[in-house]
Amino acid sequence: MSEERFLDSNKDDNEQGPELRLRPTNFDEYIGQKRVVENVDLMVRSALKRKSSMDHVLLSGPPGLGKTSLAMIIANRLGSELHVVSGPAIEKKGDLAAVLTNINKSDVLFIDEIHRMHISVEEILYSAMEDYRLDILIGQGASARTMQIDLVPFTLIGATTRSGLLSNPLRDRFMAHLHFDFYAPEELAIILDNNSKKMHINLEKEAKLEIAKRSRGTPRIANRILRRVRDFALIEDKKNVDIEHVKKGLDLLDIDNLGLDSMDRKILKVIHEFYNNGPVGIEALSATLGEDKQTIEEVYEPFLLKEGLLLRTPRGRVLSEKSIKHIS
Repeated sequence: MSEERFLDSNKDDNEQGPELRLRPTNFDEYIGQKRVVENVDLMVRSALKRKSSMDHVLLSGPPGLGKTSLAMIIANRLGSELHVVSGPAIEKKGDLAAVLTNINKSDVLFIDEIHRMHISVEEILYSAMEDYRLDILIGQGASARTMQIDLVPFTLIGATTRSGLLSNPLRDRFMAHLHFDFYAPEELAIILDNNSKKMHINLEKEAKLEIAKRSRGTPRIANRILRRVRDFALIEDKKNVDIEHVKKGLDLLDIDNLGLDSMDRKILKVIHEFYNNGPVGIEALSATLGEDKQTIEEVYEPFLLKEGLLLRTPRGRVLSEKSIKHIS
């Protein structure tokens, strides 16, 4: 069973209250992903000028980088309603058909983890995206017939952490495929500066950069650390949060100077101690860790690979010299 991780960028926070609604509300507030935002802004302005629905967009990249926030901004800018569903939650064709038939003209449908939709359910989207029509097969065998249901024009925004798992027919129906990259510490520092003001926290410059450096290039994780730092500040009645206070909080959260938590270090140590620094196949690594293979590939590995701590080779995973030095 997977252990609960503070640094799990798949996990979203559901804290309520105006001071905790940290998502950007427009393109000007949206920090980072410059090329993605430029493309989307152009598509939105074109749709408004044409007075029609925006083209379908596929957003790919690691979790926690702002795909959902961008979908919210798009819907807000278009003056449309946003409908949010999760790919794994759509189990039957009827589930997706019900969603599609209940959206209004020019609304935005956001499907998170779209790569996890079953292929039989996914097929309904083909005609819906191209012709705004549902083709539903009724009955079986010789008595089977196709029923067509007209849909209003809408915009589909698909979000995926693994675009390679999408079928070619579905991928080809998106007019734009935009990839999200991890954020630079300087970009995260700006996000932290904006959100600390919303939360009425006075973070010193060095403190912001320290949180940013340990946030794995992910705004969602940076905001989660910021909330915990806020808690520590409140308990100790500190109005100004300096770097020493932040380091104390990060130590309590078991986040090291590279932004790794105990699970990240466990992966590296297992490869180091059990497999002599690698190579090791994903199946063997999954069995040794007692962790799902997909979780390792989608949640843990992207950052370890980006930081050069883990290397993928044809024979399996191998530790880099940087990784060996870090865990020694």
